[in-house]
Amino acid sequence: MEFDVVIVGAGPAGLSAACQLALLDQTRDANDNARTPLSICVIEKGAEVGSHILSGAVFDPTSLNELFPDWKSQNAPLNTPVSNEQLTYLTTHLNHITIPDWLTPKPMTNHPDSGNYLISLAELCRWLATQAEGLGVDIFAGFSAATINYDEQGAVTGVTTTDMGRNKHGEAKANFEPGVELKAKYTLFAEGCRGHLGKQLIKQFQLDKNSQPQHYALGIKEIWQLPPDHPKHEAGKIIHSTGWPLHQTQSTGGGFLYHLKDHQIAVGLITDLNYRHPYLSPFEEFQRLKHHPVFSQYLEHGERIAYGARSLAKGGLSSLPKQQFKGGILIGCDAGTLNGLKIKGCHTAMKSGMLAAEAVFNELKQGRANSEPDYQSLFEPSWLYQELYEARNFNAAIHKTGMLFGSALTYFEHNVWLPLFKHPVPWTIKDSQADFLSLQSIKNVEPIDYPKADGILSFDKLSSVYLSHTQHEEDQPCHLVLTDQSIPININLPDYGEPSQHFCPAGVYEILTFDGQEKLQINAANCLHCKACDIKDPSQNIVWQAPEGGGGPRYTNM
Repeated sequence: MEFDVVIVGAGPAGLSAACQLALLDQTRDANDNARTPLSICVIEKGAEVGSHILSGAVFDPTSLNELFPDWKSQNAPLNTPVSNEQLTYLTTHLNHITIPDWLTPKPMTNHPDSGNYLISLAELCRWLATQAEGLGVDIFAGFSAATINYDEQGAVTGVTTTDMGRNKHGEAKANFEPGVELKAKYTLFAEGCRGHLGKQLIKQFQLDKNSQPQHYALGIKEIWQLPPDHPKHEAGKIIHSTGWPLHQTQSTGGGFLYHLKDHQIAVGLITDLNYRHPYLSPFEEFQRLKHHPVFSQYLEHGERIAYGARSLAKGGLSSLPKQQFKGGILIGCDAGTLNGLKIKGCHTAMKSGMLAAEAVFNELKQGRANSEPDYQSLFEPSWLYQELYEARNFNAAIHKTGMLFGSALTYFEHNVWLPLFKHPVPWTIKDSQADFLSLQSIKNVEPIDYPKADGILSFDKLSSVYLSHTQHEEDQPCHLVLTDQSIPININLPDYGEPSQHFCPAGVYEILTFDGQEKLQINAANCLHCKACDIKDPSQNIVWQAPEGGGGPRYTNM
């Protein structure tokens, strides 16, 4: 199948790119009715648009205002404006300190007059998909991109989707269907954080040769339904936290609790994946967090109705690779455009996609194909670049100096220096150590004794995965590939306690004993596609690949 543009991933970046490209094409068509409209295809590995989408999410509508200025009249699902915000430092499992507004770095604030909303990103993506289809874009859900195709000059010429109907040995079953080659003049990669094709493109074109390693965090989230008469629910209220429980292992990250519409609560924990303690479990840390009174007071008498997890790229501008290459562009979280200081990545992903659409459109107008689109010249003068440049020091400062001093430096940069001198600070802080290199040996630490789940506020992994509606065809090749089968037992287990059994939020990895021999069991059917294993494995021995299209979680409003 041939298209002018193929977009891999129906998230905010990919769908915004599709819409912007179609809108630009419509403008050109106004005086040329005889010209054939651009053919634009979006493929999505989830069973439906939105089924693999997970975000907090506090949403900044800046990009949406640019893309669809009349979004309100078109019933975009932005229904819960921010009403008030509370930033807390949890000192112990019972106590906390509320951080006053005047001590909060300005980019982190979400006042009622900020214009921000609490949203379901999955709902917004489904709305964007409807707009895209109305503009003539073809969207195919349930199709995973398996491989990248190149021409003789090394330019990207599209992708091929995964084969359907192979058994776990790779043999064709009765229902076998080969993957489809999607040919394109330009291909945009919007797979989200740690995209498996994005990794290959970065290596193929050496896109990261001038940037520091990317840094990541693992976000775990639940949706709770509260009774209509719950006395403490306040739609639009935001609570962000830092400190306990992560600071007990000198780890960084933070919790969030958002009061949504319809008496629902979104609650979660973001754990930076540069943590050092090999026994740390982000899932168990999250279960502990919900017992803190700051959080538990809102969850009591509620029912947990959804669960999910997703990694996020938070290295910022210093970790951003070159995004353009012959035949395409990396966009959104596939490149790492999230603003970690604002704790927001939806608007930046959308703007990245819109800029990429403009760059590709400029090439197509000139009749070119598979050339290198000039994304960078559009990116550098944009508000997106300026926003990422101003926030560039935040994550590295936290990693290098800890939460207390890193936050103090961030406050100085944004509340003192920037207002006084009207331009960002002249220095750049970098963190050159990749996250997977940070783990200590188990010889230097004690195991963490996590409390047993009570089934009221805290739960186990398997009951949580059940709420994600995760499904995979059991008899298919395992999409979690070990480069060396011996490493988990011979290296990772004695040195690090095989940390995959701790950092995975879905119980995919287990150490089992058969006939006196230990073995790493991979329960691939549980996989939430969070990519934490691909990121954090200390030997970089686990490679996440796309399973058959349609497999994985089936989120509805995450």
